[in-house]
Order: sequence, then structure tokens, then C-alpha cells
Amino acid sequence: MTIRLHYIHDPLCGWCYAAAPLAEAAAAVPGVEIVLHGGGLFPEPAQLAPAMVSHIRAADARIAQMTGQAFGRPYLDELLPDPALRLHSLPPIAAVMAAEELAGQGLGMHVAIQRAHYVDGKRVVEPETLADLAQGLGLDREGFVSALGRQPVADHLSQTRRLMARFGLGGFPGFVRESDGRFDVLPHTQLYGQPGKFADLLKAG
Repeated sequence: MTIRLHYIHDPLCGWCYAAAPLAEAAAAVPGVEIVLHGGGLFPEPAQLAPAMVSHIRAADARIAQMTGQAFGRPYLDELLPDPALRLHSLPPIAAVMAAEELAGQGLGMHVAIQRAHYVDGKRVVEPETLADLAQGLGLDREGFVSALGRQPVADHLSQTRRLMARFGLGGFPGFVRESDGRFDVLPHTQLYGQPGKFADLLKAG
């Protein structure tokens, strides 16, 4: 039986970083296809107000405690408090789409972007950073840059929003299991830090 797991995500969403081990565990299940839907948490370049930085720090601490996901000092001490930081979801989502188009590496790119952002404190909205990450995944740099520029990101975001509305998903991340024409929203929030149990849930539906 083939299962398609629709993963509604945003590379710059902290709770998607919390869910990364769940998505990777699902991808390792035989017969499971991961379908990525970028949502656009920051549809326009956004500067973070001090109150938002404090909110993000608190959420990151909770995520680290719940899941064991690492948040590096370059991110916590340098990138996050930098007043010049601008968060913009479209470039990293385009990168995920390009990697999927070129080599079926969308999830790999998603994970690489999250690591670069949350651990290494890289500016993952910049094309050069994204090209470096693609190259690290074994993709041809020039081919990736070309693919990055032709991704229909606006249409992709619109489709994701329609999918979210269809299944009553109010935020990121979200997981929808599709099998034999049946769709089920998977209740993942209680399974943060338990990727094995999430994989079992996916197979048992």
C-alpha cells in the first residue's frame, strides 16, 4: 500500500523544525511518499521586533526541551538578535521546490535549510546560501540557481493555503495522510520528540 504524506511546512517555522524528526521518520517508512507544501509564514521580508524575538526565543527553548532539536549559538547569539535580519519564506520554499524538481531532494533541502538557520545561523533567504546548501546535497550549483529562479512560488503558496483550508489547518506544520483515496489529518503535536511513534501512527491509519 502506497501512502502519501502531505507535509505542510515552512522552513522558517520553529515548530516545523520541531517536527523535522517526524518527517524524516515518515520518509524512512517503506512505501511512503512525502509531498511538501510550503506555506509562507513570512510572505514578505519581515524585520523582527524585540517582542517577537523574545517570543521566538521562548518557543525555541520549549522546542529544544520537548524534542532535543539543537539551536546553535550562531543562531541564538548572532543571527536572531541582529536588527538587520529579515525573514522571508519565499526564497527557502523556492529552494525546496527546486531541489525536489531536480533530484527529489525537497525534504533534504528543507532539513538542510533548517540546520543552516537554527544551528549555524546562516542567512537562508540569500540565494548564495541556498546554492551552497544545494551543492552540499550533491546538486549542480548552476542548475540549482537556474531552477531556483523559475519556481512558481506564488501559485504554490496559494495551493497550500487551499489545502490548509480544506483540512482545517490553521498553522504550520501539518500532516495529512492520503491512502486509497482517503485523507486523514495526523495529530502530530503530542508526538514531538517521538518520531518512532509518529511513523507507527502513519502506518496504522
